[in-house]
Order: sequence, then structure tokens, then C-alpha cells
Amino acid sequence: MGEQPIFSTRAHVFQIDPNTKKNWVPTSKHAVTVSYFYDSTRNVYRIISLDGSKAIINSTITPNMTFTKTSQKFGQWADSRANTVYGLGFSSEHHLSKESAGGDLQSPLTPESINGTDDERTPDVTQNSEPRPEPTQNALPFSHSSAISKHWEAELATLKGNNAKLTAALLESTANVKQWKQQLAAYQEEAERLHKRVTELECVSSQANAVHSHKTELNQTIQELEETLKVKEEEIERLKQEIDNARELQEQRDSLTQKLQEVEIRNKDLEGQLSDLEQRLEKSQNEQEAFRNNLKTLLEILDGKIFELTELRDNLAKLLERS
Repeated sequence: MGEQPIFSTRAHVFQIDPNTKKNWVPTSKHAVTVSYFYDSTRNVYRIISLDGSKAIINSTITPNMTFTKTSQKFGQWADSRANTVYGLGFSSEHHLSKESAGGDLQSPLTPESINGTDDERTPDVTQNSEPRPEPTQNALPFSHSSAISKHWEAELATLKGNNAKLTAALLESTANVKQWKQQLAAYQEEAERLHKRVTELECVSSQANAVHSHKTELNQTIQELEETLKVKEEEIERLKQEIDNARELQEQRDSLTQKLQEVEIRNKDLEGQLSDLEQRLEKSQNEQEAFRNNLKTLLEILDGKIFELTELRDNLAKLLERS
């Protein structure tokens, strides 16, 4: 027959912190399905829980295991093969009692597995917090050269692509926010209706026992709706943060576009100045060349004049000697 399901329940899943061996670490954001399976071929029991496509519990039950109740709504067991301790938090003591009966684990959990008291080991199963990464900003260099201008153009093209993706994500997020706001309004209306119903039932004294049972169920439903409302509110806050980040990136893109335009204008001015300098340099070189040629010609004339003066001096000296 293979592995067959025995029963399923819903609970918040935790694992003991491997470093402190004292604090619980939540492995699911909300209550998930915890299922029990029996393999008749191998005579093996197994506990499995999935959060989406991720297996957060895959524990094979051995004869030396025991499911230990540490509070009215929390239980735990140690899995030596996985080298961890699992914890399950339930919405009521009734679900925990069913869990303890269905799991049929076999041995006590030793104090060495978890340090601290029951109060320290039992987490608050309604807590649901998740850290968010802070956006970072990259400082981009700025230059007036044409090579840096090409770099800016490449950066701008990348930013345009990212901006298109962010715009699409922003539109999708906005649609999701509207849908979730409608769902939140429906949850709030349902909660108000249930509160009114509880008040009406409390006024009926002749059916006190039935009212009490119904009230408990309604309060549980209200609690679940409030938890769902809290999760949706946190999701809305996260989407608002993403929208703010997208707007900030849009402002950065506009600023970079303006700076790129200024660089292009400055490059055109520099190219014009460079062309003018090249023309002036060429003219100066031509003038220097002409000056050298004139100077050379003057030197040649001067050499001829010096030679003539030398001959004249010699002739005068000879005339002087003869006289």
C-alpha cells in the first residue's frame, strides 16, 4: 500500500535555535498543515509539513521519541536524525490534545535538548514579523570627458530597463493593494457582524451552554480573522515601501538623465574649444615656421655681409701697410 495519511491538523511550526538551544525560531509565517503518514510496508510513521514548496518538517518517528506538552497550546519533540527540536503552536488546547494522541511518539525529551523553563521555550504563535532589507544607493561618478559620457549612457539604458520593470511591478502592487483593501474591509465587516452575533447570543440566557460554545467558536474565528487582517496590513506596508523605493529610483533616473544632458552640452562646448585651439595651434606653428625661414635667410645674409666686411678689412689693412 505504501505511505498513507493518518490525519492532518494546522499549527505554527518552530525549531529550536541551534546556537542557544533555548530560543524558538519560527519556520512558518502563519499556521500551516501538519500531516501524519504511516508506511505499512516499512512500519514507519512520519510527520510532514510544507510551507508552499518548502518542507519545514520531515521527521521520521522512532521508538525513543515523545511529544511533550509544555503549555496549553504548545508541544514539542526532539528529532536526533535531523539534529533539532520541533515545536508546534495551536490555536486551542483541543487541537494540542488531538496532536498528542495522534502523534504517538515514544520517549521523553531530555533536558539537554532544550535549556530553560517552559515559559522560555514556548513562543507566541501569533507573532509574525519579518525583517526587510533597506534599499541601498550607489554613488555614481561624474566626469566631463566623452568616455564617461558613454558610461553614463550605458548606465541610463540599464536604469531605463529597471524603471520599466519597476513600473510594471508598481502597477501590479497597486492592483494588489486595492484588492487587499477590499478583502480587509470584508474581514472587518465580518468581524463586526460576529461581534454583534456574540452580543446577541450572550443576551439569550435560556441557552447559556450553547451560547458559550458558540461564543468560543466565534471568538476563535474572530481571532483568525484578526491575524489575517494583521498579515494583510503588514503586506500593505511592505508594498507601500516598495512603491516609495520605486519613486525614489524614478527620481534618481530623472536626475541622472539631467546630468547626462549637462555632460553632453559640456562635451560639445569642449569639442568646440578643442577645435578652436587646434586651429590656433596650427596657425601658430605656421607662423613659427615662417619666422624660422625668415631668420635663416637673415642669418645667411648676415654671414655674407660679415664675409664682405672681413675682405674689406683685409684690403684696408693691406693698403695701410703699403702706405
